[in-house]
Formats: sequence, C-alpha cells, structure tokens
Amino acid sequence: MNVRGRNVKDRFLTYVGFDTQSDIDSGKVPSTPKQLKLAGYLADELKELGVEDAEVDRYGCVYGHIPPSSGCAKPGLALIAHMDTAMDMSGANIKPRIVSDYDGGDIVLNQEKNIVTRVSEYPVLERFVGQDLIVTDGTTLLGADDKAGVAEIMTLVQFLAEHPQHPHPGLSILFTPDEEIGRGADHVDIKKLDAAYGYTVDGGLLGEFSYENFNAASAFVTVHGVTAHTGYAKGVLKNAILIAMEYQSLLPAYETPGCTEGREGFYHLDRLEGCTETAKMKFLIRDHDHGKFLRRQELMEEACRYLNNKYGQGTVEIQIQESYLNMYEKVKDHKELISHVFEAMEKAQVTPIVDPIRGGTDGSRLSYMGLPCPNLCTGGQNGHGRHEFVSVQSMEKVVEILKYLVELYS
Repeated sequence: MNVRGRNVKDRFLTYVGFDTQSDIDSGKVPSTPKQLKLAGYLADELKELGVEDAEVDRYGCVYGHIPPSSGCAKPGLALIAHMDTAMDMSGANIKPRIVSDYDGGDIVLNQEKNIVTRVSEYPVLERFVGQDLIVTDGTTLLGADDKAGVAEIMTLVQFLAEHPQHPHPGLSILFTPDEEIGRGADHVDIKKLDAAYGYTVDGGLLGEFSYENFNAASAFVTVHGVTAHTGYAKGVLKNAILIAMEYQSLLPAYETPGCTEGREGFYHLDRLEGCTETAKMKFLIRDHDHGKFLRRQELMEEACRYLNNKYGQGTVEIQIQESYLNMYEKVKDHKELISHVFEAMEKAQVTPIVDPIRGGTDGSRLSYMGLPCPNLCTGGQNGHGRHEFVSVQSMEKVVEILKYLVELYS
C-alpha cells in the first residue's frame, strides 16, 4: 500500500469502493462483518503514515494516536468519523463519477434509467458552480456520509506525517462502525481514546458547524385486541389496528418530520405492524429543548392512559427508551470547542454556518461519556440517497480547516 502523496479525492474514491452498509436488524458487532474490511485497510494506512499503535479492536473501532508536536503540552484532541453507510439505499458497487467544472445545470446520473439530479429539486447545487462534484450513477448512495470525513481526517494525518513541525496537540484518531444505526459509540473505549475533547467530522455543507443536536428517544407502543367471529362480534371484538390508529390520532397532527424544521421537535411513526389481535408501533421522539422533549414523552403516556380508560386496562402498553441527548449541555462549558472552530474557519476563509443537528452523531453519545464532541462539516450533500454528492474543493477546504484547528489546540 503506497499511501503517501495521496490527496483527499483519491482517498475518498478508494474508500467508497468498500461496501460498509450497517444493518439495524443484526445482533452482531459490528452489525455487518464487511465493515471490518475497511477498518483493516484504514488501520494499515495509519501505520504506513507513522501511526505506530493503529489497531482495529474486537468491536470494529479503529484507533490511532499521534504524539504532540515539540513543546506542546495541551490536552489531547480526538478526530472522529464513521465508516458505515446508511440502510436507506445500497452501498455496494458504487460507481462514482466526477463532474468537472460543474456548469450549474441538471446532472444526469443515469441516462438509461432517466435518473437526474435537478437543480429545481436540489437548489443547493447553485453553490457549486465551477467546482468538481463527485456523484453516483443513480443506483446507489455515494457514501460521503461519512467516508468524506474519514478521507479528510486521514489526509490531515498524512500532512502531519510530512510536516511534523506543524503545531498540534496529541491527536487521537477514531473511526467507528454502525453510526448510522445508532450504535457507533456503543463500544468506544474512552480511556483508550485518551483525549480531553473531540470533533466528529460528519456534517454537510462546507462551513456547517453543530454543537447542538436533538434529544432523542424511541417509544414502543403495543395494543392488545380481542378477536371474535366478525358475524357475531358486537360487544366482543376489540380491533388492535383501529385502536393503534386512534392512538396516532391523539398526537399533534402537524408535529411530524414533514411539517417541522430548525429547532421544532416532532413525533414520527416509524413502524406499524399488526392484526386484529395485536398491533405494534415504533415512534421516534425528537426535540432540542429538554423540557419539551420530556413533555412529548408525557403526552404519549397520557394517550396510553386515555385509551386504557376507554377500552380497558392493559389494552395499550408503552415503553420509552432514551437514545441520546443534546450535546450542548456538555459542550457549553468548553468555549474553546466553539471559538477555535470559528477561528479555524476564518483562517481558511470559510463562512461558518451554525446549524443545530436535526438528528444525532457519535459525538452526541460521546459527549455524555466524558468527551465533549461537536460536529464539523465534510462538504457532502444529500446523504443516504442516490442524489448524494460531494465537492472536491469542499473536502480540500475541510482538510485546511483541520490543519488550522489542530494548530489552535497546540
């Protein structure tokens, strides 16, 4: 493996050749063994770049440490990205294509299948006129989420190997599996990571910087019905599906993902299955405000009590499981985590776009595990689908931001 001299574009094109789709229905760790192929490749690449302790642990996490530059005694900094791609669309046999000097028009991804990324549907494209865009052939996602982040961190590692005099603190590199299914931080060893602060490189548009995210929980609602011969069911039959529909109707109709934006929270009916006798629903509960987040849970429990009073105790059961909390509560006391990013972006001539995440990252969980961890941009767009793309120039700028950022921490 000859990795020196590679640029961020070449790395990214190599990494998307690995199928690393995770699987929420798997009980394995990592959820798909194929993620280990990229993990092994990345560990070997780190070693070739002089990261002597690079390793893949038994959970599929890749760790590596870079000593601080001469004279730097500041606390260590972690840089983190995830290796897996989303389940929303295939990540196998990705065929990336470079649209050089993008002219601002619609991009034909696949002429045979008439798959086109249209500016009218994705107006963000107007920002990228004159840049080189990496796109898909329309049959898969691209994997910029988050292999762009992996490539950007690895390119920084190469830069530091070639310029050891560049000021930087001790750096901890971490690449995780299974982030897309919410398990990326499950097996991270904070002691092994050995850092005081961290950043995930898992955002979108160049300049995006997030130090807030949703508070998140899942609610599992089970409805128990009573079956009877439909010809003689009066006063006996209790249809679990109809009661499930009634439960959904008790929640605010316009507080759903399709009707909310910014800091507005929501309820999302993610799964519904059942028959007359039993129906099961899975809801996602999201809100940036912790008080509102708790009130959403209370409303769902109140709806359960209402239906039990109407149809009989034990008809509706609910279990609520917390997924992750807003990282801001752990980041706000470490002002440098925010100010250093603004300064690094200014040096790189990038305008910051402060954007609360309408979701979560590994950093959401890691912040509550003792590693305050905001999220930096990658330059990728339209993640999880066939219209995903990334700008080569954006990736290069992210590497530049990282260079300034580690210097500020020295």
